[in-house]
Amino acid sequence: MAVLDKIRTKFSVLITVLIALALLSFIVDPSTLEVMSRTFSSKYDVGEINGKSVRYEEFQSKVDYYTNLYHLTSGSQTVSEQALESIYNSAWQDFESEYLILPTMREAGVRVGDEELFDLCQGAEISPVIAQDRTFADETGAFSRERLVEFVQSIPMDASGNLATYWHFVENNIKRQQYYDKYVSLLSKSNVMNPVELRRTIEDNNTTSAADFVAIPVGFQPDSTIKVSRSEIKAYYEQHKKNYRQAASRDIDYVVFQVKPSIKDIEDAKNSIERDFANFEKAENLKTFLAHNSDTPLRDYYYKAGELESTYPELEAFAFGKKQPKALAPFQKDEMFIAARIADRKQMADSAFVKHILLPATDTQLADSLMKVLKKGGDFANLAAEFSMDKNPNVSETGDLGWMTQTMMIPGFESVLTTRPNEYFTVNSNYGIHLVKVTKQTRKLDKVQLALLTKEIVASEATFQQYYAQANDLVIKSEGKLEKFNEAVSEGNLPVAPAKNIKEGAKSISRYKNTREVNRWIYDAELGDVSPIITVDNEYFFVVALTSVHEEGYAPLSEVSESIEYVLTHEKRAQKLAEEVATKIAGLNDMQAIAEALNVKVSHRDGVAFGALGSQTVDPALVGAITGAPEQVIAGPVQGRIGVYVLKVNDREVGAFYNEDDAKVKEQQLVSYQINMLPNVFDQLGKVVDHRGRFF
Repeated sequence: MAVLDKIRTKFSVLITVLIALALLSFIVDPSTLEVMSRTFSSKYDVGEINGKSVRYEEFQSKVDYYTNLYHLTSGSQTVSEQALESIYNSAWQDFESEYLILPTMREAGVRVGDEELFDLCQGAEISPVIAQDRTFADETGAFSRERLVEFVQSIPMDASGNLATYWHFVENNIKRQQYYDKYVSLLSKSNVMNPVELRRTIEDNNTTSAADFVAIPVGFQPDSTIKVSRSEIKAYYEQHKKNYRQAASRDIDYVVFQVKPSIKDIEDAKNSIERDFANFEKAENLKTFLAHNSDTPLRDYYYKAGELESTYPELEAFAFGKKQPKALAPFQKDEMFIAARIADRKQMADSAFVKHILLPATDTQLADSLMKVLKKGGDFANLAAEFSMDKNPNVSETGDLGWMTQTMMIPGFESVLTTRPNEYFTVNSNYGIHLVKVTKQTRKLDKVQLALLTKEIVASEATFQQYYAQANDLVIKSEGKLEKFNEAVSEGNLPVAPAKNIKEGAKSISRYKNTREVNRWIYDAELGDVSPIITVDNEYFFVVALTSVHEEGYAPLSEVSESIEYVLTHEKRAQKLAEEVATKIAGLNDMQAIAEALNVKVSHRDGVAFGALGSQTVDPALVGAITGAPEQVIAGPVQGRIGVYVLKVNDREVGAFYNEDDAKVKEQQLVSYQINMLPNVFDQLGKVVDHRGRFF
């Protein structure tokens, strides 16, 4: 299946194509959305989107679909953690698109017809989704209609169904991309700046002011005369309630028992490496010996002088010191014992610029013929252009592979760092036969390959059980209750740590990774519950107490009253300060005299423009006061966020540097901002509830 092989080798991972599209949303009257009434929520629901449940079985089916696509496009039968996360996201975004995004786009008048879709897939207007897919590219990397036709015609002949699955994926991408493009176009064109707005924007940006001002900081000193009543706090809360919207989260206190090797465990590891060291010193086949006796296999990497100094000074001194013992005796480094031998020495460059001519693995006669031509002075670039299967259009000269190093190396090409420049040699790889030439090379240095006999210091079963017993003791004393937990940690002087606002599905807590099980427990627990032992990475034992539950919606007044009281106190303090300033400067008409009366200094600011409000590092209240005040008149006191201000505008200029084109660019930036904000709006209006973290 040549087509299938091409997908695997040229396309790599395509799973994330949908992500940007599926995250888009749009503003719509919630009353127009379909709402399904429910009397209960199933514990098997992965989430809810626009009133529709996402059942576990349905979600798992999507995950299987995208996992199959990953295997198809990558050629790998294993799935990395990062790839798995992308698969979960793609599956979830499929449901978002199906249940909310596409239906609402249709409701807004957006349509993608069958004829239009066919044209995008195979007609005159090929979709960028296909045009940018390397599966349908020729040898130069450009889109090939012939390759596309070949792919489509191969689908009925593919008994595995893989090509049909992939084509279905591509068609869905094309359709959704077209919906997205049309909707964004609709949204962009709905943002219209009328002539009055245009004129005002140009004026606001072209008018700049220069002003003197004094600033009196509000400060944070307590003032017993300032009181904030509960009714004021409640009124502020009701007026600014939208600012207190919150996602669901939990607060916890937790104790972590980290399993660390005991003194006996360290001694056991030391004894183990010392028993093997004698055989290590005289071993002839180091690769085999290390494979059977060391936690670290023999690496092909060669070190140069100075490279190990900062991390392993003992190895640096052994490899490049004046004394050259046959082997370095075991020493401890962090959680490992290390012994070393020099496996090999070479004169080797750090990097080399490599060219090649790639031929089929079976074409040995052509390889021999071309090698003879090259050694007689044949033009490498011309021969590469004519015969090489590698026709990369993004290189300076046909045949260029670029700079190679030990860490950026095609397997089999290692000799490019040791050979002499401008010599030709052959390399056989999984890609075929390579006729290779090194054109440039850094200076060769003395480099050393080290064989490392290592023994990791690990906790024994007895040590493991010892820490488990400590954690279990806390669990028993807590009796599942927060009050008992607090008593136990206090009595045992245990290091309890808090964690605030943990979102559902979070995969880490503080510096601890892979804490999914902790997250699942706290979202199943009741307020005040204490967990059983939760094991993380077979190294940490968590005992967790759920101290606070924050439900999705508006934070209750009881949780935010303290912060509101602070805001209102600050406002009243600023208001009082403004009144005091007004009294002190009454009758003064000179900025220097005002500064002396207030015991502050006069500051100056040029180029203050109201239209550039967001780009200035000045209190917005001061910017507004400067741009609105008449020239040569003392203005203030003005109450701002940071302080109280008195000012005088010395000069005002009207320029013409900001024009209509600038205003349109600013308008387009606003459109981009709106598009970027749509996912949050979508989640709110679609009432999206994501419980994936409980299952995956």
